Amino acid sequence: MKPLERKSAISLALLMSFRMLGLFMILPIFSLYAQHLKGVTPHLIGIALGIYGLTQACLQIPFGMLSDKIGRKPVICFGLLIFAFGSVVAALAHSIEGVIIGRALQGGGAVGSVIIALLADSTQDENRTKAMAIIGMTIGFSFAIAMVLGPALNTWVGVSGIFWLTALLALLGIVILFFVVPTPTNNKFHRDAEPVPALFKSILTNGQLVRLDVGIFVQHAILTATFLVIPLALTHYAHLKEAHQWMIYLPVLVFAFILMVPFIIIAEKKRKMKPIFIACIIALAISQIILIFFHTRISSFVIALFIFFTAFTLLEATLPSLISKLAPAGSKGTAMGVYSTSQFLGIFAGGTIGGWVFSSHGVTGVFIMCAIAAIVWAIIASSMQKPPHLATKMYPLSQFSDTNTPDFEQKLRATPGVQDVFIDQTTVHLKVDSEIFTGI
Repeated sequence: MKPLERKSAISLALLMSFRMLGLFMILPIFSLYAQHLKGVTPHLIGIALGIYGLTQACLQIPFGMLSDKIGRKPVICFGLLIFAFGSVVAALAHSIEGVIIGRALQGGGAVGSVIIALLADSTQDENRTKAMAIIGMTIGFSFAIAMVLGPALNTWVGVSGIFWLTALLALLGIVILFFVVPTPTNNKFHRDAEPVPALFKSILTNGQLVRLDVGIFVQHAILTATFLVIPLALTHYAHLKEAHQWMIYLPVLVFAFILMVPFIIIAEKKRKMKPIFIACIIALAISQIILIFFHTRISSFVIALFIFFTAFTLLEATLPSLISKLAPAGSKGTAMGVYSTSQFLGIFAGGTIGGWVFSSHGVTGVFIMCAIAAIVWAIIASSMQKPPHLATKMYPLSQFSDTNTPDFEQKLRATPGVQDVFIDQTTVHLKVDSEIFTGI
């Protein structure tokens, strides 16, 4: 990448991580905090935990489309202000209803897709995948840091203090946006990074992509429902003090990340994506089954969480890769938009349904629900076709001298390694087998 592209990728990754850090820090401590709010019920705790996913799902695509018309930075700034305001509302709330409103407003700052669009504006086609990887890795590290930092900060400033910190991070993100993130020379639409409304029907009727959308929905529903009850189970059943729970998360996450790396290499290099993918889903189910029967023991929590986080982080890495491989040429942005919306709806469903199950059947009931969801997902995923190991390549249309010839597209399709072709007004989009394709 060029220096300006690298600066854009790193600064936008930092902006995204500031926004996500506050959301993630709440996850391992919120259910303990919410017990002391006025009007609280287990179901309302679940709604408060998951509600931001609903507003995020509803607004991320419209915000992205709005940014095509009025510019990226104004929309991102507006979204961060909404996010900061929601954090302040949650920090000042003394009732569960107030926190729900604050969390819904946090989700209303749905600028993730706009940040990706700004990144696309700032990078050349051939470097965009690397830039996206930087943001993806940063979000992963943010999640790991937040899972440890949340319980630690909670002992010093409490959850309301974390909400205040989240608001501050959002405002700091605005400073980074205007004073660090380079302003691109043009603001144009990118099919590989933004959804095309006309393609939604074809993406939603693609059975292979729908399986992956169902998968990310279930995965984040399980994550939200699990962490609705894990802090409570650690405190009330395993008798681990709230202030000490980070001591479990830290080593578990470190070793999970270490173990994840060789499996990713095997999946990509050895072309074992499907068996590793299915194994991860089964591992999620096993972690929940361990928690069903042994959630009164700290040792069982360590084992279950290690299995859970190893599988979860692997799935977080492989699912977007599978979407990219399976999406038809020129449809990646639309496929990723539907995928992200499914992810946020899963967060909402996990909190809402998990809270309802918790109110009726307790901690064990939630773990049973999550185990069943993972088993059903494994059954659905098992019918998935073996994913092709394809990469996306993009070339400026101006690079070719024979674009007006009738057989231009046929020549591209006849190139060794090219599996699919899409040509728009400015760009040639190819899906290629990297082991065969040598260039055009």
